[in-house]
Amino acid sequence: MHDTGTVPPSAPAPQETPAAPDRPAGGTSGRHARRFGLPVATALVMGNIIGGGIFLLPASVAPYGTVSLLAFGVLTVGAVALALVFGRLAERDPRTGGPYVYAREAFGDFAGFLAAWAYWITTWVSNAALAVAAVGYLDVLIPVNDHRWTACLAALVLQWLPALANFAGSRYVGAVQLVSTVLKFAPLLLVAVGGLFFFDPDNLGPFNAGGGSAIGAVSASAAILLFSYLGVESAAVSAGEVKDPRRTVGRATVIGTAGAALVYLLGTLSVFGTVTHDRLVDSTAPFSDAVDAMFGGSWGGWAVALAALVSMTGCLNGWTLLSAQTPYAAAKDGLFPAAFARRRRGVPTFGVGVTVVLASLLTVYNYASGSAKVFEVLVLVTTFTATVPYLLATAAQLFHLVSGRGDRVDRVRLVRDTVVASVAGGFSLWLVAGAGYAAVYQGVLFLFAGVLVYAVMAGRGRRAQLPADGRR
Repeated sequence: MHDTGTVPPSAPAPQETPAAPDRPAGGTSGRHARRFGLPVATALVMGNIIGGGIFLLPASVAPYGTVSLLAFGVLTVGAVALALVFGRLAERDPRTGGPYVYAREAFGDFAGFLAAWAYWITTWVSNAALAVAAVGYLDVLIPVNDHRWTACLAALVLQWLPALANFAGSRYVGAVQLVSTVLKFAPLLLVAVGGLFFFDPDNLGPFNAGGGSAIGAVSASAAILLFSYLGVESAAVSAGEVKDPRRTVGRATVIGTAGAALVYLLGTLSVFGTVTHDRLVDSTAPFSDAVDAMFGGSWGGWAVALAALVSMTGCLNGWTLLSAQTPYAAAKDGLFPAAFARRRRGVPTFGVGVTVVLASLLTVYNYASGSAKVFEVLVLVTTFTATVPYLLATAAQLFHLVSGRGDRVDRVRLVRDTVVASVAGGFSLWLVAGAGYAAVYQGVLFLFAGVLVYAVMAGRGRRAQLPADGRR
């Protein structure tokens, strides 16, 4: 890693170009701004894919039986294909923004804006939901749920601590991400690997516990597992902060996605084999039950709660950075308000601030309403909005491949890249289908609200291009 040069706060951010991939976007400041190498970029991908959901995943799919392990395999193929697509796109255009950059370069401003808008909605709503979910694990260690405003304060603290790490600079973001990823993987690997030594096939239960068709069971369990892989784009979105992004982004994305998939699969398999099926179906803490079954005692609940809290805090740290990166890239192109292009110490601080404030307001509203239904609806919507940039990025890759432009298509890889892009496209469509009719309907309303924002920003840009007398 190396330090970057200092740019006065009032100076406009220098333009990024694909020809200068090693120069960070926006010109960031000295010792607090560091470029991410392969370990941190990989940790960012794995940390963002694996949040707190893994701690409930085995119990969520247990009602379908061990057929859900096949769903894991199918989804992993799709997720790795999407990771490969992001890696190839980052080779072409290693700028901060990821799917936004790819969609805009291929299809123009409107497609780019939709990718940025949908991704931004996904990040800040998900951050609020993740913080509220983390309070449930915190309550195991420190009772906070007895009073809803105490719980609300805890949720706000869990959001603002990662935000402060982001304000401190990309150097600290990377450090927090790397440490939290290592800490949360220690207990996960304990169960995922250690559980294999306590594995009892009699605990697995039936292959297809639902009794219907196996294909239907795979699809049903996949609908639950689909969103466990959101986050594969993490390194691509922060490509401007990655050292040697043309090479590093693709490697970090594939390694991080494959690593997360391995932890998911081994962890679920170990829990299936250490906890009886009847008990697992009704479990609210399957990893705790697995640890208790492996070693006896009841300390598993505390250990897993602590691991989940570390996992979610690290996930919030990474998603807070990503929530500001895409609006930053769009703002530099005039498609988001110019304030989102402000950067300090390698981080778009204005974007981080707006995102954490919006997430905090949503959190307060959730606790004030006294109902979790508001969050349930919005979180489901984000599962749809997250697929919009995925589909646009995959479409951009297919566009480059089909266009046959010699400067953009490596003909030796043409067939392989087309197959990979097609699989990634199918995976993205499967994500949309898994979100459900209600989520797609409400998600489209969110996108249409963005169309109005685009109209204003595009109109301002057009006016700025007119001569002083207002005529062309």
